[in-house]
Amino acid sequence: MIMQPVVYILASQKNGTLYIGVTSNLLERVNQHKSGLYDGFTQKYNVKILVYFENFPTMIEAITREKQLKKWNRAWKIQLIEENNPSWKDLSEDN
Repeated sequence: MIMQPVVYILASQKNGTLYIGVTSNLLERVNQHKSGLYDGFTQKYNVKILVYFENFPTMIEAITREKQLKKWNRAWKIQLIEENNPSWKDLSEDN
């Protein structure tokens, strides 16, 4: 299995609750969020729509970007999503 460090943003709906995470297996991790496999923020707030992701060559770079995005204000996060995914389409449905 090829591991690809990724930072991702999930949403509950357009302009809804956002969650930022990092993983080395995006599809598996999104499926875990969608299935409610683990108790936590995404399950509590029904945050399951993959609206944005960025690939990185190393996990250290991905974690650095995740920390940066988490410090951004909400408007910047929404702008980032809408620049890349204006309809807030679930990007996990393409795979």
